[in-house]
Amino acid sequence: MDSTLYVDVMMYLPDDLLVKVDIASMANSLEARSPFLDHIFMEFVAKIPAELKLRGKMTKAILKRALQDVLPTQILKRNKMGFGVPIDYWLRNELKPMAYDLLLGQPHLERGYFKKGFIEKMLSEHCSGQWNWHYHIWNLLMLELWHKTFIDQNSGQVYG
Repeated sequence: MDSTLYVDVMMYLPDDLLVKVDIASMANSLEARSPFLDHIFMEFVAKIPAELKLRGKMTKAILKRALQDVLPTQILKRNKMGFGVPIDYWLRNELKPMAYDLLLGQPHLERGYFKKGFIEKMLSEHCSGQWNWHYHIWNLLMLELWHKTFIDQNSGQVYG
């Protein structure tokens, strides 16, 4: 088995992707299967030369060629899709009140780490869809919750 495939099978799959699939499927009362992880199939794939598995930047070249008469072109040519978490959506909807409360609340502002005007700008632009600030807002929220938990030594309730 080549080293890249070995790392994927031994580390990336069990410690990342398979965990995410399991959580997502179980949360929706589904039992997911991974037929391409069958040990006989994996042993076969491990013997295929790397140059046949990749065609330039196209991954899964053999699989795509084998299924070209079965799958629609838009499926065969689409980009990979990851297991992203919709934080940007949550911050515009369910988590919006929490973001405003925590980041514009007195305890956070009194710390003086960040300028109130810029936090207001980020929240406003993000919630209106003008700009996607979700990475920044999320990091500020995590910092604030960490600060409340470990620096303020907030006993019990961190938010709500």
